[in-house]
Amino acid sequence: MKGGRGRGLAGWAAGIPVVLVALPTAARGRLPDPLATHWGGPDGAPDGAMSFGGSMAFPAAIWAVLVLGVAVFAAARAWAATALLPAGVALAGAQAVIVRANLDREDWRQAELPTAWMAVAVCAAAVLAALAGMLIDRRAPGRARGGGGPADRGPVMDVPAGERLVWLARTSNPWLGLTAGALGAAAAAGAVLGVGGLVAGPAWLVAALAPGLAALAVLACSSVRARVTGEGLEVAFGPLGWPVRRWPAAAVESARVEDRRPVQVGGWGYRLSGLGTTVMLRAGECLVVRAGGRDFAVSVDDAARGAALLNSLARCGGGGGGVERP
Repeated sequence: MKGGRGRGLAGWAAGIPVVLVALPTAARGRLPDPLATHWGGPDGAPDGAMSFGGSMAFPAAIWAVLVLGVAVFAAARAWAATALLPAGVALAGAQAVIVRANLDREDWRQAELPTAWMAVAVCAAAVLAALAGMLIDRRAPGRARGGGGPADRGPVMDVPAGERLVWLARTSNPWLGLTAGALGAAAAAGAVLGVGGLVAGPAWLVAALAPGLAALAVLACSSVRARVTGEGLEVAFGPLGWPVRRWPAAAVESARVEDRRPVQVGGWGYRLSGLGTTVMLRAGECLVVRAGGRDFAVSVDDAARGAALLNSLARCGGGGGGVERP
C-alpha cells in the first residue's frame, strides 16, 4: 500500500477502534452492565451478554486481527486492503445496534434487537464490499508506455502504418484523499450516533449526509486517469474511475502542454477559471485539450507524449480503439 491509498487505509484502521470505544462510552450512563450482545432466544430475546468493557474490547480485538492480516497479506493479495472497508462498517454498525438495543434498559434481558437497523448495517457493508471489488478491478496495472526514450516534445507523433498506440497516465493527490477520508469518518460517526440512538430526529441525517456527500465529491477529485486511444481522450475520476469525461479524436481541435499552478486556477481539485476547466492534483505540467472552443486541462505526467499522440489522431480524424504497444 502506497501513497494516498495507504494513508487512507491507515486512518480507517485507526478510526474504527475509536468508534467502537467512543460510542458505548458516550452512552455509559444510559446502558446496563452487562450489555446484551446476542439474540437467539424465544421470540428474539437476548441470550448472551458481555460486560461493558468486554463489549468494547471484543470487537476491537476482532478489528486488530483483521488489520494485522491486511498488514501481512496486502502486498500479495489486492483484496486484502479493500476488505477493511466493509469489515469496518459491519463492526461499527453492529456496535451501534448493540448500544441502541440496550439504551435506557435497566437489565440486559430487556434489550430488544432493532432488526431494521441491523439490516441497514448489513446492507451498507454489502454495498462497500461491492465497491471494493470494483476498486480492485479498476486498479489493474497500467503505465504509460512509449518507445523507451525521452518523451517526444513535438506537437505530433509519427504513428507507423498498421499500428495503434495508447497513452495512459495516472495522478493522485494524497491530501485530497486524506480529506475525503476525514469527511467519510465524520459521516460514519454521524450515522453511528443516529443508529445508536444518541442523536434523535433529522439532525443525525444531516450529520451523516452532509459530510458523506462532501467526501464523495472530494474523493472523485483525489485521483485521475487520462487515456488516449484511437477513439480520443478519456479522463476518469476517483479510485473507481467514475465519473468519466470523453472527447472523440475528431472533436479535438488541439492538444498541448502547459505548466499550471493552483493559484492560477483557484485551488485544488476540479476548478473553473479564466483558463477553462482544470483538474488540479499537483502543480506542474498539464495536458490541455481544446475542443468546442473550450480548454480542459488535467495535471498528469508525460503530458507531452499524450498531447502528441492526441494531435496525430485528431489530424487523422480518429482511428478506432487501439491496443497498447510497448
